[in-house]
Amino acid sequence: MPPPLHPGTKQPVSLEMMTAIFPENLVMQEMSPERWIEIPEPVRDIYALWRPTPLLRAVRLEKALKTPAHIYYKYEGGSPAGSHKPNTAVPQAYYNKLAGTKRLATETGAGQWGSSLALACQFFGLECTVYMVKVSFHQKPYRKMMMETWGANVFASPSDRTEFGRKLLAQDPDCPGSLGIAISEAIEDNRQDPEYEVLAGQCSQPCLLPPERHRPGVDPADGNGGRGAGCRDRLRGGGSNFAGISFPFIRRKLVEKKPCRIVAVEPTSCPSITRGDLRYDLADTAEMTPLMIDVHARAHLHAAQHSCRRPALPTACRRWSATR
Repeated sequence: MPPPLHPGTKQPVSLEMMTAIFPENLVMQEMSPERWIEIPEPVRDIYALWRPTPLLRAVRLEKALKTPAHIYYKYEGGSPAGSHKPNTAVPQAYYNKLAGTKRLATETGAGQWGSSLALACQFFGLECTVYMVKVSFHQKPYRKMMMETWGANVFASPSDRTEFGRKLLAQDPDCPGSLGIAISEAIEDNRQDPEYEVLAGQCSQPCLLPPERHRPGVDPADGNGGRGAGCRDRLRGGGSNFAGISFPFIRRKLVEKKPCRIVAVEPTSCPSITRGDLRYDLADTAEMTPLMIDVHARAHLHAAQHSCRRPALPTACRRWSATR
């Protein structure tokens, strides 16, 4: 993978630059050349609350499609937060606890990542602040309630808590927000105290490592219960969901030459991998993060991807890749 670049010099960022935003033990994972990184025992103990997740066969869907194929799916709704995202939130919170972090700040769109991190912080006794995209904050009150139940402080983004948020609200009091804005607010909030850290729910190696090793409930060699996987289909938004289920099979296909067709499915409203360009961009609207390699929808090349905002639609939760 091409390394993150400094936005000014366009040179690969150093360890010191990365640790200005993220804790060192997670940055070391981001830069690690190792094939395997051991998952700590305390994290495995928490995983055992809902893992392994079931691999189920969609028999009625097969009948409806009149297909001879066997269709299987992984059900990740059994976690306390109701999604796959605690798989990475728990180890990231754990590593922050080891690093002496007292509070974590993060962004969330529909609330899945925010609720997952709120849960993880509750496990390890950390304070949690969540900046939730304003349109989702108002459309999804029960996600906010879930985060607050686990002790998190949740704010609609843009907010009046940060300089960047106040600037945007002065320009547009009805600004619906975006994930890029929420990330910027979380980073600015984090800079108030050296014992605060910021976590992101996508775009980094720590977001992929635990899901890749733990999401498949069966060994990748076995595929669907020993019959082998002929085709893997997965929704692709930010990429962590798709990567978690597909990467083990991709490795087997490339290294062991095992046959497997892997298909990523994305919305036509903001296509990136089907009609996009692979290039560097910032991960937040206020331009405080390193440049990272990403796929961008060609339809939005008239504006910088990190500053692009979509209309305030109920489906904003799944349109994050065009609103960052």
